[in-house]
Amino acid sequence: MNKETFSKIIEIAKPFAKNKEALESATLESSFLKDLEVSSARLVDIILDLEDAFDVEVEDEEANNVNTVGDAVALIERKLAVAAA
Repeated sequence: MNKETFSKIIEIAKPFAKNKEALESATLESSFLKDLEVSSARLVDIILDLEDAFDVEVEDEEANNVNTVGDAVALIERKLAVAAA
C-alpha cells in the first residue's frame, strides 16, 4: 500500500466523515459507512473527489465495491497501475 494514496484518501474523506475521532485513527479496515459515519450519498461524493484527485475514472460497479478505506486504496492503486502501463 502506498501511504501517500492512503493519506490523500483520508484527506478527501475528512469533510464527509461525521466520526472525526475514527478518521484520525483510520486503518485500511475502517468502514466509510460504519466506522467513519459517512452517509451513502456522501460516499458518492468521496468517489467523485477521488476521481478528480487521482485523475482516474471509477465505474459504478467499482464504486459499489468501495466499503472500506482499504477498498478505496486498492481501487485507486489498481487504476493508477493500469494508467501507467
